Amino acid sequence: MRISVTIFLTDETITPTRLARELEHRGFAGLYLPEHTHIPVERTTPYPAGGDLPPEYGRTLDPFVALGQAAAVTENLALGTGITLVAQHDPIDLAKQIATLDHLSGGRFTLGLGFGWNVEEAADHGVEWSTRRELGRDRMALMRALWSPEPTAYEGRFSSVRASHAHPKPLQKPRGPLVGPRTLVGGAAGPKLFTHIAEYADGWLPIGGRGLTQSLPVLRAAWAEAGRDAEALQIVPYAVLPEAGKLAHYAHLGIEEVVLQLPPSGEGEVLRVLDEYAQYV
Repeated sequence: MRISVTIFLTDETITPTRLARELEHRGFAGLYLPEHTHIPVERTTPYPAGGDLPPEYGRTLDPFVALGQAAAVTENLALGTGITLVAQHDPIDLAKQIATLDHLSGGRFTLGLGFGWNVEEAADHGVEWSTRRELGRDRMALMRALWSPEPTAYEGRFSSVRASHAHPKPLQKPRGPLVGPRTLVGGAAGPKLFTHIAEYADGWLPIGGRGLTQSLPVLRAAWAEAGRDAEALQIVPYAVLPEAGKLAHYAHLGIEEVVLQLPPSGEGEVLRVLDEYAQYV
């Protein structure tokens, strides 16, 4: 099982370059970074985990800039987002960012995407909350058009692009209906999410990994109904606090990668936790 990590990197934590070097040196498989452009002070949306929103949410580094730094100082460390709020981006710009990072890193990028929880943050980006999932789906279809080997036009409900020359291309080869980097969709289990995963992703990025025994058969059924290769489905539990029994359970379910949660702390504390996690690598 590959052991990756995620962390809220901020202007107060360990730096991306220092962390990336330490992860590669210690044999960790990958680094995934979250995204929040801003946190409105007048937010009324409750924090999903309950209680006060931790301060790191409003201090998060741009994941693509930070992962670019991480790519420059490593050779094999996988790089990913967990998650990119696709609906909050211009899809033409985002397609270029993703393709450039994947190209410059030698094909090491994973696009973890999701639909968010902060209504006010999304609204400032012009996102209508009730349509954010379909907007994200539309954004992904447009980006796939730009990543296609030949110039391909796209006309969708929310956006469109002419057939265009758009290089570089992500390095990962087309697989089934997919072009572009490895793509994992985050979110709570449910038929709508599983339909999206089967349509335009390589798999699921479930936070914490709870309830997988019950959810996986439902996802696999949606995957099969979409005509996808059963062996290609990837499940990557995300932001996990590790225990030996938990990881053994994931392995029993056929899971090949788990993303462990690091604290949003300075260098000393982060390296101490990496020492604790080394037993799982």
